[in-house]
Amino acid sequence: MDLRLRTRRSVAALLAALCLGLTAPAAAAASPAPTPAVTDPAPTPTPTVPDPARELAVTARPFEDNRTLERIVGDAQVVGVGEATHSSAEFFRAKHRIFERLVERQGFTTFALEANWSTGLLIDDYVRFGRGDIRKIMKDEFQNSYAFWNTDEYLDLFLWMRQHNLRHPDHPVRFMGNDLGYAGPNLFDAVTGYVARTRPALLPRFRELYRASRPTGHDVDGWMSAHLGMPLAERRAMAAEVNQALALLERQGPAGKSRAAREAYAWAVQHARAIAQVGTEYAYDITSETDIAAAMLYRDRIMAENTVWWQRQTGDRMVLSAHNAHIGYESTKPDVYPRMQGAFLRDALGRDYVAIGAAFGRGSFNAHDARAAGEPVRRFTVGPLGPDSNAHVLDRVSDRPYLLDLRTATPAARDWLGVARPTLAIGTTYPWEGDLADIRLAAAYDALVYFPVITAARLRF
Repeated sequence: MDLRLRTRRSVAALLAALCLGLTAPAAAAASPAPTPAVTDPAPTPTPTVPDPARELAVTARPFEDNRTLERIVGDAQVVGVGEATHSSAEFFRAKHRIFERLVERQGFTTFALEANWSTGLLIDDYVRFGRGDIRKIMKDEFQNSYAFWNTDEYLDLFLWMRQHNLRHPDHPVRFMGNDLGYAGPNLFDAVTGYVARTRPALLPRFRELYRASRPTGHDVDGWMSAHLGMPLAERRAMAAEVNQALALLERQGPAGKSRAAREAYAWAVQHARAIAQVGTEYAYDITSETDIAAAMLYRDRIMAENTVWWQRQTGDRMVLSAHNAHIGYESTKPDVYPRMQGAFLRDALGRDYVAIGAAFGRGSFNAHDARAAGEPVRRFTVGPLGPDSNAHVLDRVSDRPYLLDLRTATPAARDWLGVARPTLAIGTTYPWEGDLADIRLAAAYDALVYFPVITAARLRF
């Protein structure tokens, strides 16, 4: 979610040329004149300008083409799949289909989402063991800006994951959330439960350090709102306490030499780290533009670090779902978002990370209405962009959804893909100054999935 948008809503603020390729007509060669004997040379014909849509069509393949997807993914351990809006059905269904294909054909096992770490643990328990009511979990956990995940499309994904695990107990799939907007009670219980089992003498200290930060009496939205309403000094004091708890646990080491003991310790430390990440994020001064940029940088770095930790701890191959801005390599607003998650992931994983951006030509989506009091959620529809946009050319490649490996495009297509052009990039609030961003597709992503038309997701709230 766009943390800057949350700032504008005062709720969870820190988490806010159609190149037609026309050939210029060559000038007709001058007819030889009877006199004089020497004639002027014929003008040099104007070079043919390649049609970028035709060039892109050379390597574009239907979205359903499994072999193209597999070639794009290759041996990557983490595949980021983006979205150009936070609430359109085609993007959510595409992620589901991509994950399902990669689970069945390439052994992928984890679906990661731009959601809170504690939320991820609850959904993981459901898809692995059937614990809890997934509809209630979604209602309780997907609140505030995360409410855009409470859709029929994501419910379909979670139900499929659960059914897959029932059918294939030897190849279970998992779910993780890599974000830091909220740390639920289950996360604190996981850490204190581990301490009670392994270092009981330290339990009172951990309870003391967690007392102010452990959510009580609020749902997710209420806690996020209340926390941001606290004085900065109080938020920073709470951040210091949860970071002390993390450091204390890190000093203890595993409670034994067995593999099980080392693994239990690693997970407990990561849970404590996730709590500390939330505290640290809320300790930034949301009234300072410099601090807001620092908070954005911290968030994207932490999302990448959490993803890498999970991949290395579990050995899973993963699909990572987030907005295009987070899975890609380039920031379109470096003054606010200095560096994106995708760039951090490429640093850590090299070619083991692949970024698949998503784009569209026209259609509908859900977002908060920035023009109305209270910014209610409503459906918006946008038409085609102008002839200087990326979509204007991408629309002419095919009238059906398609996949495009940007790395293997023809040289002429690569030239076109390397130029920044207006591209729709819609977050949780609309309209917003960042809705139209100049994006160099070849620099931002490794591949692209394109939808000529999109429709709004089916919200469950």
